Amino acid sequence: MKLAPSFYQRNDVLTISRELLGKYIFTYIDDALTGGYIVEAEAYNGIIDRASHSYGNRLTPRTETMYQQGGIAYVYLCYGIHEMFNVVTSIEGTPHAILIRAIQPTDGLDIMQFRRSMNVVKPSITSGPGSVALALGISRKINGISLQSDTLWIEDRGMVIPNENIATVPRVGVAYAKEDALLPYRFYIKGNPYVSKSNK
Repeated sequence: MKLAPSFYQRNDVLTISRELLGKYIFTYIDDALTGGYIVEAEAYNGIIDRASHSYGNRLTPRTETMYQQGGIAYVYLCYGIHEMFNVVTSIEGTPHAILIRAIQPTDGLDIMQFRRSMNVVKPSITSGPGSVALALGISRKINGISLQSDTLWIEDRGMVIPNENIATVPRVGVAYAKEDALLPYRFYIKGNPYVSKSNK
């Protein structure tokens, strides 16, 4: 079952981030199905969050996707190298987003391996947000696409992660955000081998 639009259109980006753990993300790109379940996610709390691209109500050609109604993809280029996939949440005009930092692959592993140019499958295949997007074939070409589409979507398959198995910690690589860099806005499944190394 694809997550309903109402799942994304709530105003609590932290709760949604936690609830995304254990949800399955899939892409159908270039006639190939790839996917897995989310094991690490990071919340960005809109215009009041110094770590967010939309901090201070910043509206640019890049960030305009964040201001749309929740339930679409926000894909941007980081350091001129890595495509980064985010889930846009909340209502139109409230630019909340969740960066998907790691998944545990379940479908199309051979395709992911090809896209990642990996001879041997290791947890790093989908550990870290750049790796997730590359493995799933996500690029800025589908920035703004609906998560109700048949190209990119997220499903609830009934997996429930107990609260005691979820770590809540500061985000990665946002030192520029000063005190907001210390906010516990990153969530991951404890002990999962696909969680990015910065958590271990």
